[in-house]
Amino acid sequence: MRHFPTAHERNICCSCFLATSRCQTNLDNLRLLAFKRSYSTLSLIASVFMMSEDVHPPESAFNLLPVEDKKKEKAPRYVSKFRPAVMLERKLVKEPIRTMGPARVELPSPENFLKKHSKEPKLPEQTQSSKDVHKTCSFTERKPPVPRRNDKPLMGIHTKRDFLKETPELVPMKPQPACVDTSKGHKQVLENSGLVPKFITRKDFGRVPAYLQQRSEAERRAREEYENFVKAEREQRAMKHMTEEERQAILKRLKETWDKLHHEYQALPLIIDTMSQRATKDCLERQMKQLEDDIDLFERFKIIYIPNDD
Repeated sequence: MRHFPTAHERNICCSCFLATSRCQTNLDNLRLLAFKRSYSTLSLIASVFMMSEDVHPPESAFNLLPVEDKKKEKAPRYVSKFRPAVMLERKLVKEPIRTMGPARVELPSPENFLKKHSKEPKLPEQTQSSKDVHKTCSFTERKPPVPRRNDKPLMGIHTKRDFLKETPELVPMKPQPACVDTSKGHKQVLENSGLVPKFITRKDFGRVPAYLQQRSEAERRAREEYENFVKAEREQRAMKHMTEEERQAILKRLKETWDKLHHEYQALPLIIDTMSQRATKDCLERQMKQLEDDIDLFERFKIIYIPNDD
């Protein structure tokens, strides 16, 4: 339940608020009252007084003394111990060529200044041999002059050359068949238009290409090899069939073994008292029972398969 401040408490708050903020007694009273009654108003006023202490510190004679500004001394700058060696190495290596170009260059003479057409390529001077070569060259040889219009041609020149025989017979070219498909006379060659049965007249039309036959043959051979391999694996893993002679021989040996064990069993004494005699009797009975089961199996089934050990 909220408790409203009494008149006395309101008077204390007003007096504390109007009093100077430097009064430590009023501030303590106000804090004590805010702690006991826990009023929001008193807490707010107490916080205002606490802020006033920070803004206006208490007066003191020491505050009137001039305060000297203390300057922070900077730490000495770091200098590497290898600096002298690096500077010396830099001078030895880069000092001679710190300018553009080589270190020592001979300056050009002012008499040898740049002249016009001095940097153009010059043709070699013609000698007598080069002149003779130019005369004999077919490309540079001067041709005879063109005859004038007043000059008369040479007449009466005959030759034994037969130009008719040397000239091949001229076969007149047949016009390519074309069709006009527009009113403006646009022509289209029939050979490449698809309107002429061109490909069905070929000899190999409708036949399987050779590369497809080779591919089909390779696929067929691969399929046969795979089937043969699978068949061989099945035959190798398949169980072997026991022949009739083997079955009879095994059956005969089983019966002989049973007769031998039965003879030993009959030779046992009638009264069995010791543990060794009992163990012998149990072993013989067990072996005879196993042989009887095997004999029954071989007599009942005529076809027997033997699994491979592989």
